[in-house]
Amino acid sequence: MSSREAILARIRSAVAGAPAAEVTRGYRAARVESGDVELFAGRVRDYRAIVHVVPADEVAATVARALSGQGVRSLVVPGGLPGEWLSEVPAEVERLGDAPPLAAADLDAAGGVVTGCAAGIAETGTIVLDAGPGQGRRALTLVPDYHLCVVLADQIVPGVPEAVARLDPVRPMTWISGPSATSDIELNRVEGVHGPRTLEVIIVM
Repeated sequence: MSSREAILARIRSAVAGAPAAEVTRGYRAARVESGDVELFAGRVRDYRAIVHVVPADEVAATVARALSGQGVRSLVVPGGLPGEWLSEVPAEVERLGDAPPLAAADLDAAGGVVTGCAAGIAETGTIVLDAGPGQGRRALTLVPDYHLCVVLADQIVPGVPEAVARLDPVRPMTWISGPSATSDIELNRVEGVHGPRTLEVIIVM
């Protein structure tokens, strides 16, 4: 008998015959109101991300300016991304599709990636991707050093319970709270360790 088996056997013996205990869980239920765009934008900025709040007719111009500002010359474009978002991106910016899947070296060499999202959480400033249309597989947003994400206002929910309620639990989800960063070594913040060094978010009203 292994140590694990011995411990579990002692636990089973100790609780044998004990009545079942009802566990009361005080989880906060999902609310019905929409998310607070201003709160979401503020929380995302707190994570040192770049944030733009624009009307729908300014998305293409904002995307083009953001890419130009970052000096992006090659851009990973996941399948299903709305073409109008890239309509003002100069033709000289190379667009890299992911079919067939790009190799890790190609993703690493790309100037950045632009995606949509599945949800945004106002309370925590978190963006959730679930590999749906316009988002691509997880590697697309983890390997390139720059991630430009477009979040629609109606995708923003108040808190985590509301996000969980609208997400499909069987999909591969990535929860993003700002650029990749760690302070593991002597509490010095280092960005870009296990994901994009720069996160830029366009919130569409």
